[in-house]
Amino acid sequence: MDSLKEQYREIIEKVLKEYVDFLGNDEEVEVELVFDRERDRYLLVETGWQDGYRIYGTLLHIDIIDQKLWIQHDGTEEGVAVDLVTAGIPKEQIVLGFRTLEQRKHTEFAVS
Repeated sequence: MDSLKEQYREIIEKVLKEYVDFLGNDEEVEVELVFDRERDRYLLVETGWQDGYRIYGTLLHIDIIDQKLWIQHDGTEEGVAVDLVTAGIPKEQIVLGFRTLEQRKHTEFAVS
């Protein structure tokens, strides 16, 4: 069980690092990774200034809860769940936590 959790941690970190590589940083906005392996929380955060406006927000937030990946927030166009499945996470181990329970019942992913 711990080896599966460790595998999930590594996949999440790899996928989020790929997002950072794709997005990159510029002089005004930095993309930050926040990995809390003790509590199994993983975030991708943008912070900085752009055209006089403050930029701060969580682009992605994934938790591991009861051996499942809970996507708590997904601010990507395609959806990080697709990348997690491609990286080897079974769909039935991914919960779209940002969707209501009723909406989750109509997806190909886990309900809870």
